[in-house]
Amino acid sequence: MSDVHTDAASGDVASAPREVTLTGTARVGRRTKDLAKRLRSGEVAFIDHRDLDRVAGESLVATGVAAVVNASEFISGRYPNSGPARLQEAGITLVDAAGPEVMERVTDGSEVTIIGGRILCAGEQVAEGEPLGPELISERMERARDSIGAELRSFAVNTLEYIDKEADLAFEPLVVPELSTDFRGRHVLVVVRGHDYKEDLRALRPYIDEHHPLLVAVDGGADALLEVNYTPDMIIGDFDSLSADAWECGAELVHHVHPDGRAPGREELAEAGKPYVEFVVEGTSEDAAMLLAYECRAELIVAVGTHATMVEFLDKGRAGMSSTFLTRLRIGPMLIDAKGVSQLYKGRVRRRDIALLVIAALVVIAAVALVSDSLQLFLRALWVDVRDFWYSLTGRFS
Repeated sequence: MSDVHTDAASGDVASAPREVTLTGTARVGRRTKDLAKRLRSGEVAFIDHRDLDRVAGESLVATGVAAVVNASEFISGRYPNSGPARLQEAGITLVDAAGPEVMERVTDGSEVTIIGGRILCAGEQVAEGEPLGPELISERMERARDSIGAELRSFAVNTLEYIDKEADLAFEPLVVPELSTDFRGRHVLVVVRGHDYKEDLRALRPYIDEHHPLLVAVDGGADALLEVNYTPDMIIGDFDSLSADAWECGAELVHHVHPDGRAPGREELAEAGKPYVEFVVEGTSEDAAMLLAYECRAELIVAVGTHATMVEFLDKGRAGMSSTFLTRLRIGPMLIDAKGVSQLYKGRVRRRDIALLVIAALVVIAAVALVSDSLQLFLRALWVDVRDFWYSLTGRFS
């Protein structure tokens, strides 16, 4: 557990900066999503993640860490990334731009103390960054929104350049591997651990329970499904972010391989020793999942947590979205977003349902009355009492 207290500088307490002192166990990792699997409540995370994205921020919040020290800038100003705001809203202490040396000078598992922006290990200062509070986050996010025009232009140019290069490749026939999962005529739910995936999955419960779609997880989407007690039928991607439970869930494994031979994740698959097939296609793993469902004659593809906006793609570290644009162009109206489906399946009680419930209850009561001697005796006695009371009234006033 961490020992946390705050000391306000002298002067106007309402506006004075607050210096936070915090002690905890250090956990060091350059890949935030891998580090999040090792973090425990009250620990101090040391990351090197420029422009911390929203999904990474939420994964850190879920661990219950006390503080996050970033060797790079939480918000560089390229675009308004919302990860730091998520951490700050959760009450997590943030130290910004502590420098690359902090990743070497802090040992994983050691005890560290944070005083303001200073990081101490064994009583010695090993690095110093800038405490990042809500005012600074708000100010930097505003600056990022004001300057996003240049990033948007670069993003659009990059997207168009790659569309020109990849258009022919995008519409070539695809070679589909032999699969045990049968997509033909089925609804398919493609789950990516992206923006709002938890809320979307909760909202889609009525749809899933009614239509029983095939559940196709893109890498960490497998754990997203397991978290809400659904088991994926298939996992596709580069397998760099699966938990042990996801590896053992029994889903069919499809390795996404690029046409130029790039096959990230092959080592993980070999180490796991699980049987898998390869699907060769250009684009992101979520594009591969949608194209596989499309080529296997799925009836409908519903996307959860997929990336569709410039900010979401920048969060993923991508300079353009050509493959996603071409994939959606190829699939057409077969693909719909989870938020649209959830609006059609909102739970609500209709008056007709209430009437049917009341009628059913009355039928049950009548049936019980017909077969229950004690209930019949009670009803006859009640009838005699009512009749005698009625006779007494009519006799009194006649």
